[in-house]
Amino acid sequence: MIPPRVRTGVLGLALLTALSSPATATATAAAPAAPGSAAPPTVEELRLDEAAPQEILRRSGFDTVAPAFARALDRARSYAEARRVVEREGSALWRRAVDRVQGRGPAGGDLSRDDDRPLYWARLGMTRELRGWEPRFGLDAERRARLVDTLEQTSRGQTAIRYPHGKGLKRVLVTGFDPFTLDRDIRISNPSGAVALALDGTVIETASGPARVETAVFPVRWRDFTDGTVERALRPHLPEVDLFTTVSQGRVGRIDVERTNGAWRGGFGDNENTGRPEIVPVSDPASQPQWTSTTLPYAAIVAAETGRFPVYDNTAVTEIPAGGTEPVERPDGPTPGSTARAGGGGDYLSNEIAYRATLLRDRLGLHGTLPGGHVHTPVLEFGAGNTTEVTDPQFVRNRLDIVAQMRAIVAVAVSASERARG
Repeated sequence: MIPPRVRTGVLGLALLTALSSPATATATAAAPAAPGSAAPPTVEELRLDEAAPQEILRRSGFDTVAPAFARALDRARSYAEARRVVEREGSALWRRAVDRVQGRGPAGGDLSRDDDRPLYWARLGMTRELRGWEPRFGLDAERRARLVDTLEQTSRGQTAIRYPHGKGLKRVLVTGFDPFTLDRDIRISNPSGAVALALDGTVIETASGPARVETAVFPVRWRDFTDGTVERALRPHLPEVDLFTTVSQGRVGRIDVERTNGAWRGGFGDNENTGRPEIVPVSDPASQPQWTSTTLPYAAIVAAETGRFPVYDNTAVTEIPAGGTEPVERPDGPTPGSTARAGGGGDYLSNEIAYRATLLRDRLGLHGTLPGGHVHTPVLEFGAGNTTEVTDPQFVRNRLDIVAQMRAIVAVAVSASERARG
C-alpha cells in the first residue's frame, strides 16, 4: 500500500516520506449525530453513487446486498434484533464474497470471479444504510456506532477465523486491504484483498505438509488503526498459528518482502481523505520500539521460483539518525538509536499493519517462534489504453497471477519455516 507517486516510479519505498505530503482532513467518518438521529454518509460511502461502483455491483450481482440488508433492518423491533441482523448479514456478505471468488454458487454477473471490489462496495452500501436507518425503537449514536463496528468486523472475515483441530495441519493467517486512492481512479482493485478472498479457508499443499489458511481484510482508514482494529482481530489468533503475513499493494512489477517496519505515519490521505504525520499510536507507548522486523524466511522466499513477478528482500528504511534532525535513507536497515520515518514498506497503512502485527507478535513473546511479517504485491494495472472500463483481460490476468504467486509464497514460507524449526 504505497501512495501512487512513489509506487509508479523506480525509486525505493524508503522515499515515501520525502515524496508524499500530509493530507488535510476535509471530512471524516461521519458528522456527529444527535441521539436517536440518523448519521450522514461518510466520504467513502458517498463514492457509491459514481458510475463505476454501480457497474461493479451490478455486474457481480452484489447490487442486491444493501437493499436486502435495509429490508432486514426494518423488520428489527429492538436493538438486540438489530444486532442479530447485522451479525448475520455481515457474515453472509463475507461468505458470499469468498464463495464467489472461489467458484462456489452463481457468479451473479459477467464480472470475473477473482474480483475483490464487489465486497468493498457492497459493504459500503450496507454501512450507509445502517447510518441512515431510523428504527421504531430508540437508537442513540453510541449504539449505532456499535452496530457499524459489528458490521465492519463480520463483513471483513475478522470474526470468522477458525482453524480445525488435529495434528499435521499447519495454520496460516493472511490479511489484505480494501481498495484505496479511489479519488485518483474509482475503478481500482486491491490485489491483497483478492488474495484474502481467494485463500480464505483453503488448504495449501507444501513441502512440509498441508497448511490451512484463514484470512481477513482491513480498511484503509487511519482512525480504525488508531482504535486498535488490527490488534483486536489478530491477538486471539497469533498464539495458535504457525505463520502469518500481512499483505498489501506496493510497487509496479515486483513483490517485496519487507524486512523492517517503522513506528511512523507519514500522513498520506486515507479512504476518508484524512491523515497527519505522527508516531504510530499504540498501547503502552513507553515501551514502543521505533522498529520491528520480519521473521518470515525472506531468503527462501526470494530464492524460490514462485511466479512471473521478481521477489525482493527489501531492507531499505528512512530514519533520523541518533543525534540527527533530518531524515536519511538507509538501504541496509536502521542504525542504532535512530528514529523511524519510513519502514521498508513506507509510512502508509501497509507499514502500519506490518508494524502493529509484528509488535503484537513480540509483545506476546513469539518473536523467536512465530514467523511473520509483510509482503507487498505488485500494483494491479489495467491493460494499456484502458482509462474508463472497470475491467479488461490484462487486468484480470494480472490479478490472477498475483494471487497465484502469493499462494506459492505462502507455501514456500511454511516449508522454509518448518525446516528452520528442525
